[in-house]
Formats: sequence, structure tokens, C-alpha cells
Amino acid sequence: MYDSLKGKVALVTGGTKGIGKSIADKLSANGSIVIITARSEVQENLNSHHFIAADLTQADSAETIAKEILEKYGKIDIIVNNAGANSSPGGGFSTLEDEDWFRDWELNFRSVVRINKALLPTMLDQKEGVIINISTGAAKQPIWEMTMSYSSAKAALNAYSKALASELGSKGIRVNTVSPGVVKTPLMNEFIENIAQQSGAGFDETFQNIIDTVGVPLGRMAEPEEVATIVAFLASSEAQYITGANISVDGGSSPTV
Repeated sequence: MYDSLKGKVALVTGGTKGIGKSIADKLSANGSIVIITARSEVQENLNSHHFIAADLTQADSAETIAKEILEKYGKIDIIVNNAGANSSPGGGFSTLEDEDWFRDWELNFRSVVRINKALLPTMLDQKEGVIINISTGAAKQPIWEMTMSYSSAKAALNAYSKALASELGSKGIRVNTVSPGVVKTPLMNEFIENIAQQSGAGFDETFQNIIDTVGVPLGRMAEPEEVATIVAFLASSEAQYITGANISVDGGSSPTV
């Protein structure tokens, strides 16, 4: 338990399932007041989180979210930009159309910039706050057959996060990035199924091919809760001297020191 999270107001985008739900539940279990967003509400298992329906690919969604949070709670202490997806077809550059690139960049990069811009003035007034941007190991180790446009958007997110941390550190606001590897989520299962259908292979074979391509020394997917644990730590005062970091939660798949 991180006592420093008690009473903190936290926003978790994409917080109704997968990694986002685990992050929201972890912060709530540590005493935070949690707001979650998604395109549509899931009726079960919201654990009393405050839900805001929002399509983050729409430019006005960030202001709508910020307005509702500040009107109801009067502050924002933690922003976890978790919403994201690798939704484009595999197959490399020739299969990607303009709309694929646009969709991946809107959701995985530009939506984060807009959310932060809408809520940062309040954090600056408070002279404190924590921003955690959820990236991916594929930003550093892109797989051309599967993640070209997605990886490029997340790589931009990594650079933006580092720059933002440098700008805001002296103002009491910490910015960090968490980069999961292969995580056991409904979205990952859907992604593997799509790749399997395109290749004509089975699910298990496709999963193993991905593990072999990425290279995961621990030999399994991460559980969403394992990512959430790192996020809760970074949001807490236990991590008060950590900013500008990019923490990998990838089972050892990163090939660099």
C-alpha cells in the first residue's frame, strides 16, 4: 500500500479493460479517486470508478474530460495516458494507407498531447502532479510485419515524454513512461487472432511466433497487474526522484543494456 496515493485524483484513459482497468483498480486500492475513460461504458466491473465516455481520437474530447474532472473534483494529481491500440493491418509499408497512419497517431500520440495540455495548467497551479504515459517495447524494437505505424507513434510518445519531463521537473511535476511488452489482454488476444487469420496459422502457433520474434526470456505474456504495479509505484511518493524514465515491463525482451 502506498499511503501517498490516498485521496489523490487520478485519470486513467482506456480504463475499462486490460492494462487500463488493472491500473485503475490498483490506484483505487491504494486510496485514489479514479476517473476512467473509454469510447463506451462497460456495465460490469467498473469498481465505482467515475466513468467519462470519450473518443480520444476526437480533438475536443480532452477539453470535455478536463472540464468534467475539474468541475467535480477541483484538481488532478495523476494522469495515466493508457489508451492506445495497434489497430492497423500487418504486412509492412505497402499495406498501410493514410487512414491507418492517421488513426494510430491520433490515438497513440496526439490524444496524449491533448489530454496533458488540457490538465497541465491545473497541475502547474498546484505545483505538483504525476504524468505516466503508457508506451510499448515495440517503440524501441518495431516489428515491420506487425507494428510499423503503431511503433512510430509510440516512439514519438517516448521522445515527447522525455522532453515534457525536462520542462516540468523544476515545476514539481514528474513525467515517466512505462513500456510493456506482450501483455495478456483482450486486445492482445484480438491482435493475435487477426494475425493468425491473415497468415492462415493457428492462435497458438501465431502467439509462439510473436514470442520468438520479440524474444521474451521469461517465455510468457505479462499479466496486466504486473504493469499496474509499476504504474502505482511511479505515481507514489516512493518514486519522487524518478522523472524522465522509461521503465520496461517486458519479460527481458529488450535486447539492449
